[in-house]
Amino acid sequence: MNRKKTVIRVRDMVKKFGDFTANDRLSFEVYEGEIFGFLGANGAGKTTALRILCGLSLPTSGEISVAGYNVYSDREKIKKRIGYMSQKFSLYEDLKVYENIRLYAGIYGLSRKYIRERTDHLLETLGLEGVRNKLIAELPLGWRQKLAFSVAVFHQPSIVFLDEPTGGVDPITRRQFWDLIYRASQDGITVFVTTHYMDEAEYCDRVCIMEAGRIEAIGTPGELKGKYAAKNMDEVFIKIAR
Repeated sequence: MNRKKTVIRVRDMVKKFGDFTANDRLSFEVYEGEIFGFLGANGAGKTTALRILCGLSLPTSGEISVAGYNVYSDREKIKKRIGYMSQKFSLYEDLKVYENIRLYAGIYGLSRKYIRERTDHLLETLGLEGVRNKLIAELPLGWRQKLAFSVAVFHQPSIVFLDEPTGGVDPITRRQFWDLIYRASQDGITVFVTTHYMDEAEYCDRVCIMEAGRIEAIGTPGELKGKYAAKNMDEVFIKIAR
């Protein structure tokens, strides 16, 4: 069986802030259409690494490519090929639902006709046709999160980066959010997701566990549970962080 195309390649990535090393010689690859979980406690270095991969921050050293582009010289090209949903809510609360979609789609240079057709399809898929004229601030958090993810992949990027996207939402909404992630992966979009919810690791194709700026383990959930003789990913993380 042919190996899938590599869409993210990281070799010895280091990020320092003065004397503090946030990312310490990280090396990994992510493949096309994969759901790749980047796990660790708060402060482990997940968001720092994600910002570098999104072209929002430069590494101190290392060889890194995203969607075939170099993070040092091609950051603007990377931004056009990816989607991004931040840890804090990423839509404008004082704009209406359809206005947010139109704004973000316009940034990516999509045509008005395409935006109009895709907006109708998106709202129908999410069951949000009845709230297209409501302000984002009026929507429940779970609806906002699902809409934010859908907007992040509206332009059909090669990769979507999600920074702790399910923080603060209830378990049912989290499950529905992951259904959207599966759908994006089936459409060929690579999903790179950071989380500190260990149960969400079970939903990923592979996971990378960070601890104090370093990669402590990487593999499928099954491989890691076998390696650490653990019943679930919570136990794996506890054994790594002990």
